[in-house]
Amino acid sequence: MNDIGVSRKDTTVGATTAVTSERARWGLLAGATLMSVGLGAYELVPASVTPLIRSSLGVSASEAGLLVGVTFGTGVLTSTPVGVVLDRTNSRHATVVAVGLLLVAGVWGWQAATAGAYWSLVASRVLGGVAYIVVWNAGIDIVGRSFDPARQGTAVATFTAGGPVGFAIGQGTGPIVAEQFGWPAIFPIFTGIACAGVMIFWPTSRGSGHATGTPVPALSDLGRVVTNRRVWTVALLGFLGYALYLFVNSWAPSYLTEDLQLSLEFSGALVALFPAVGVLSRVTGGILSDSLFGGRRRPVVLLSFVVATPIVAGFTAIRTVPVVVAALLAAGFAIQLCLGLVFAYVRELVEPAVAATAVAFLTSVGLAGAFIAPIAAGRLIDASNYETAFLVAGILGVLGALLAWNAPEPEKT
Repeated sequence: MNDIGVSRKDTTVGATTAVTSERARWGLLAGATLMSVGLGAYELVPASVTPLIRSSLGVSASEAGLLVGVTFGTGVLTSTPVGVVLDRTNSRHATVVAVGLLLVAGVWGWQAATAGAYWSLVASRVLGGVAYIVVWNAGIDIVGRSFDPARQGTAVATFTAGGPVGFAIGQGTGPIVAEQFGWPAIFPIFTGIACAGVMIFWPTSRGSGHATGTPVPALSDLGRVVTNRRVWTVALLGFLGYALYLFVNSWAPSYLTEDLQLSLEFSGALVALFPAVGVLSRVTGGILSDSLFGGRRRPVVLLSFVVATPIVAGFTAIRTVPVVVAALLAAGFAIQLCLGLVFAYVRELVEPAVAATAVAFLTSVGLAGAFIAPIAAGRLIDASNYETAFLVAGILGVLGALLAWNAPEPEKT
């Protein structure tokens, strides 16, 4: 199946977790997804109040974009090392510690923003990015191991759907929180969602900290994950998908406010539709792949880029609110068809003993796109206009479609 140096007979037998109760599996999934919701809201919420941040702190568009992008940039640097650690330690315990770090990051961010300390605020977002990356990688690994192969794509896609729910909550309610409590309150306010998720996850995830029946991977095994060409192909698809996703999430609110003269609250509510539709889209991507395409992943990923690209590229040609709503729903659905599925995809290209590392590597490369997109788009907008930025995003979509056409399929056993 691959060139990872762990023998199949040592890894595939008993390579699921000790979570054997069906009720516990779904409870684990619900708790993990709720944590993902809280982290997603925390990550993206600065984008919903970008004009307020720029006015209050006196920063440029690219500096405001950094407050969103830095959480993803942290993932670029830390995801693969985190995955290596998770493959060699207890993922369940690491998840709970990470949510504790999120609480600290939220309070720190509120204090820094209130004091007008931009770089301290950026540093708090780095800590929040570390918390995100631990929960994300551990959650995908634990959820993937807890369900049988026939449902794995759907289960992992469902977990990742927590991200767009959080994005939608952040986009839609961020301006409301800012109006009621001041914009610095956006940083700690959503951490309670992740804490509620831990309360469900902890009792239902007993025995899920390690993959059972698998040897501890050697460093050479882990090294071969990050040099596997098939893994790199899927990782690059993640890069392009997340670049498109974060570009629209980060700059569509400002575009609607500045170019179409909509209010900040109304713009946030409209753009919240873009990630919100991912609740349906990500699960649909898993179901289509598992059921309609018999476990094949490539057709769904290809469909995602083919549909999303022209909508994103032509978004600034739309001048009426009803068509803006339709475009945001269509683009959000299309882009997110693949954003959950790729994580199940990459796990199937390697042996179970190094699955967390493969997920973490994909996360690292994918989040590079999420990190670069808001900042690069901000610079492009400063230098030219929104029309140019959306057109460049469309070119990224074309590259994604070409790469997906030539992507490998996992070998089913």
